[in-house]
Amino acid sequence: MASARAPVMRNWQVMAGLFVPVIVSLLAIGVLALGFVMWSAQGVDERALERQMALARHVIARQLQNIPHDQESVTLWDDAVLNTKLSLNTTWVDDNLGLWMRDYFGHDDVIILDHRNQPVYAMLEGERASLDEASRAFVDVAPIAAELRLSIMSGAVDDYLNGRVSRAPRIAELATMNGVPSLVSIAPLISDTGAIVQGRGSEYLHIVAVRLDTDYAHRLAVEYQMPGARFTQRPSGDPEYAAIALSDTRGRFLTFFEWERSSPGQALFYQTIPAIAGAFLVAILIAFFLVNQLWRKSRDLEAGRADAEHRAAHDALTGLPNRVSFEQALARTLTQRPSRDRRTTVLMLDLDRFKQVNDTLGHRAGDDLIRAVAQRLGQLIGPSDMLARLGGDEFAIIHHHPPGLTGPLELAQRSIDAIGKPFDIFGSEAFVGVSVGLAPVEAGEIDAHELTRKADIALYEAKASGRNRAVVFEESMNEFLQNRKTIEGELREALRRTDQLSIAFQPLFDAHRKIVGAEALSRWHHPHRGQVSPAHFIPVAEATGLIEQLGALVLQRACEMGAKWPGYTIAVNISPAQLRNPDFPSTVFGMLRETGMRPADLELEITEGILLEEVSDAAEALRIFRAAGIKIALDDFGTGYSSLNYLKRYPVDRIKIDRSFVSQLAPGNVSVAIVQAMVTLAHALKIEVTAEGVETEGQRSVLLDLGCNVYQGYLLSPPIAPPALEQLLSRPQIRVA
Repeated sequence: MASARAPVMRNWQVMAGLFVPVIVSLLAIGVLALGFVMWSAQGVDERALERQMALARHVIARQLQNIPHDQESVTLWDDAVLNTKLSLNTTWVDDNLGLWMRDYFGHDDVIILDHRNQPVYAMLEGERASLDEASRAFVDVAPIAAELRLSIMSGAVDDYLNGRVSRAPRIAELATMNGVPSLVSIAPLISDTGAIVQGRGSEYLHIVAVRLDTDYAHRLAVEYQMPGARFTQRPSGDPEYAAIALSDTRGRFLTFFEWERSSPGQALFYQTIPAIAGAFLVAILIAFFLVNQLWRKSRDLEAGRADAEHRAAHDALTGLPNRVSFEQALARTLTQRPSRDRRTTVLMLDLDRFKQVNDTLGHRAGDDLIRAVAQRLGQLIGPSDMLARLGGDEFAIIHHHPPGLTGPLELAQRSIDAIGKPFDIFGSEAFVGVSVGLAPVEAGEIDAHELTRKADIALYEAKASGRNRAVVFEESMNEFLQNRKTIEGELREALRRTDQLSIAFQPLFDAHRKIVGAEALSRWHHPHRGQVSPAHFIPVAEATGLIEQLGALVLQRACEMGAKWPGYTIAVNISPAQLRNPDFPSTVFGMLRETGMRPADLELEITEGILLEEVSDAAEALRIFRAAGIKIALDDFGTGYSSLNYLKRYPVDRIKIDRSFVSQLAPGNVSVAIVQAMVTLAHALKIEVTAEGVETEGQRSVLLDLGCNVYQGYLLSPPIAPPALEQLLSRPQIRVA
């Protein structure tokens, strides 16, 4: 029995000797493989966590940059100063500084402070709040406001307005507001045109806050692919979640930002356990699968990071590069070695009459219009050019071209032509224009901010000189802006005197060249500057509130002339500011009584923008005037948005065809068909038609054929002094050459 059991024992020993090392080796390989997989998974998860935490910090930092940029769209605005500091208009503030900031940008709280840092308006969580609530909410951020106020008192606003710095003063910080951790931004309300002068430190402050709450965390989760994102005062401790602590600039803890970790390594580890336990061959296959999955997860993380970087560098509405990307690209361009065959020009573009579309059809229509504009401009630029949206309705182009300005000017004109075509917005035709400022890069120029400033100055000049045009920067423009305040002061002095401002009259003629009236025009003869163009001082008057005083002067002289010559129409341009004044009708009727002019001889010329605004005071004034027999004329007809829709709602007696159409009248020109349509429509509505800017016999001949009623322009007579007009009126039957 013993001898029989011996071979069996040896076989077992042999088997054991063979299998044990194999089993041990397999186990060792399995343990090593398992250990390696565990180590790899842990490393992947750690790197993924590092990327996520870096992304989280980047997200918060980017939000702190975006909020003041959003805020700048309303704080650098004449209307904001007018409707807060100069006269608090809570309805306007609700629409533009309160609910607008919440609905468009997602800002939860808005507080406006006066020059003593006392709240004068508050909107908390989308609802109007009392000043007591505002004061309690403001306590937490009072030190930040005081810091900004100190900076303003030290000349920060002056530095911005004088062009010494490119950005208006502001402070954006993480802070507690009303007991809630928030992203807080504070900025002063400043005149964007420089027309409203404020004493240093007297500026009102605009505070916006985005609460770090559940709703905001959800927005970040969706926008930056961070599932489970939340803000909490105490981290959950859940290993499936990652968190970063957020503190203010003084190091005081505010809240934790927590989100669900992405753990690709851990997921892969659990996937590979069955394969490693099964067999070495399966382990090899799973190792391949592991590498493949690891690559895919890493690719997804990289794609998420790239997407986050793209979002940070591009405008969310249009997908174009944003202001930051534009400035970086321009800075890189300026550091490159100049080429003999290539030059660079910066074009700043700003839409004309965009606010009218926005206010009339709503912000959604405005967004659609901005996207459509971006698409049209994108089709015009070259492959090496860059188109960016800087914010609001402002765009910029970095244009590379051969030497000379032919290329940039042609691009600017193509842009004007493209934007001037109608846009189909919600089934309605919207008409806007675009003004363009060009700043070519000079030899050796490396300051991107200075180049941008020059383009902005040229853009301002384009708008001031009539809009819908392109202007190349010249040093004289810079000098003009610096002298703008001087012009304002001198205009105020001229209005106090009687020897500088005067009135000229441009006669109006019928189809037989017989005079039927005249249009009153303001003139300013400066004792040192000589004759100042209305194109320079009228915008200053409108921006500074002097237009009502100037308009009253013109209206008074016009009524005096009309009283002397009954039966002739005397036309006077009325500014929107005058018509919005509820006392304006009383002023007009008072002048008619004082001078003895007949209401039927007075014609008030308004612009299409007044009709678009649908201001109740203005609409009521127009009804009162027409009921009294005063005629209403619609000036610059055809250049605005959807003018035809308003002719029945606000009946007028006359439309004036803009000189931009008249100047192009020639057989075969498209303007002939446009003017024909205007005349036909007007006559169908029993409205008379005046053509302004008639300068050639050819234009007059075409207008006669089209059935125009009244003619005005240098062909018939330039603006003349009152005595010359009276001499002309005394013999109206004589044909005028």
